[in-house]
Amino acid sequence: MSEAVVLPLSDSEMYERVLSAILDHRLPPGTKLVEDKLASAFGVSRTRIRPVLVRLANEQVVTLTPNRGATIAQPTEQEAREVFEARRLIEPRLVELFIARAGKDDMLCLKRCIADEDAARLAGDMRRAIRLSGDFHLHIAERAGHQTLGRILRELTSRTSLILMTYSPAHAREREEATACGCREHRALLDAITLRDAPEAARRMHEHLTRLESQLQFAPPADATPDLAALFS
Repeated sequence: MSEAVVLPLSDSEMYERVLSAILDHRLPPGTKLVEDKLASAFGVSRTRIRPVLVRLANEQVVTLTPNRGATIAQPTEQEAREVFEARRLIEPRLVELFIARAGKDDMLCLKRCIADEDAARLAGDMRRAIRLSGDFHLHIAERAGHQTLGRILRELTSRTSLILMTYSPAHAREREEATACGCREHRALLDAITLRDAPEAARRMHEHLTRLESQLQFAPPADATPDLAALFS
């Protein structure tokens, strides 16, 4: 019997795996992405890794520094506040557009996002809860029908994940309570969406993003450097 042929990962697949590790907080801000180690972990040549890092750098989730290589972006306080300001400008409009287009399946999808986020929180999986919270916002953006704002929000959501990883309260209980508040606010937002009350939904979206920003603590924790080979092998 011949052995199965294992095809190398495509650039898009490697990009998605690295981005998922970042958004799931398995690669914390400041982590150095050594090209040789990534190439070994993915089983590809080093030249295949560079375009992946460039794509991530263009989305501002990775920082490329000449002669120093790539690291997971570590947003400053000013950058964090700018991201939330931009989201408050964009997302109230996106939720209004979503209400005008959304069907029953879209409402059910948002409801599932909230349920899954709540289950992750109860299981103590704060990384997954934050990721699912982002998915809630992204579904609204994707179904709003505004490609330009949707594309901008996807980048801002990735950067928000880094911000939350860097500046959220370090204590596990505080993180859990913060995520629980997020679930409650998502439910309140979904109530307004279900009633097709666009002004109220926009108001609740703005307040939700303001509360998230207010919880940030601008004193980044020191995390251990993850093993890239173990993470992606």
